[in-house]
This record gives sequence, structure tokens and C-alpha cells, in this order.
Amino acid sequence: MKRFAIAALLCAAGAAWAQATPAGLWKTIDDETQQEKSLVRITDNGGVFTARVEKLLDPTKQDAVCDKCEGDDKGKPILGLAIVRNIKANAKDGTVWDGGEILDPNKGKTYKALLKPIEGGKKLEVRGYIGSPMFGRSQTWLRVE
Repeated sequence: MKRFAIAALLCAAGAAWAQATPAGLWKTIDDETQQEKSLVRITDNGGVFTARVEKLLDPTKQDAVCDKCEGDDKGKPILGLAIVRNIKANAKDGTVWDGGEILDPNKGKTYKALLKPIEGGKKLEVRGYIGSPMFGRSQTWLRVE
């Protein structure tokens, strides 16, 4: 019986840790309009996190493309677009993932990015910034799975 209890606690601890990373499916909320925008899947590939737009929630934007983007992303459909790239766990602060970038497809601009799971991993604070995190804006995404 004790072994079962210990195993259950270890599984629960593992599940809690998994929820405290940015990996998963997230509902994005526009920081200006507070409207639900999309579902974004963040994946972990050997400690490097990437996020792609999996679903656009506005039915009128299903064919939207990143027409303001530059480089390889110019003209690509927003659906399936990688909007967060090269994020890694911060070596000094285990509650933060950073070092990569985030793309705002509406403006075509790329910013430095910082991701921080909050409320036990139920929400994700996403901050895009230029230079220092003090100079940017944040969104709070909601975990779907």
C-alpha cells in the first residue's frame, strides 16, 4: 500500500512539473482587445521550445497570411506559422524560459521573448520586448491541454 501511495505521489509531482513548463496547447488572448485569438501549441525539442499557431478562432481570418512579415515568413499563412522560436529554460531562474523570439504576425515584427508559467502552469505570461523585458508588452495565455 505504501508503494502505491509513493508511486501516486511521484506521478502527481511529475504531472505538476510538466504543467509548469510552457509546453502544451494554449489559448491566446489579445492584450489590447481581450478577445480570444488562437490556439498555439508549444513543443519542446530537446530543451528548445517552439510555438506554432494551430487554430485561428476568428472564422473570418482562416486564410490570413503574414503579409507584414519579412524574410521567410512573408506571405506565409498564419495558421501553422511558428510565432515563438528558440526559447530555452533560463539557467538562473527555473521559472522562466527566454533567449528566443516571438513574432507578432499582425505587425510583422519580431521581439525578444520571455515565457513564464503562472498559477501552477494553468496560465502562461508571454512577454515580447526590445532590449530589456521592462520595455515590452505582455499577454496571458490560458492552458487548454
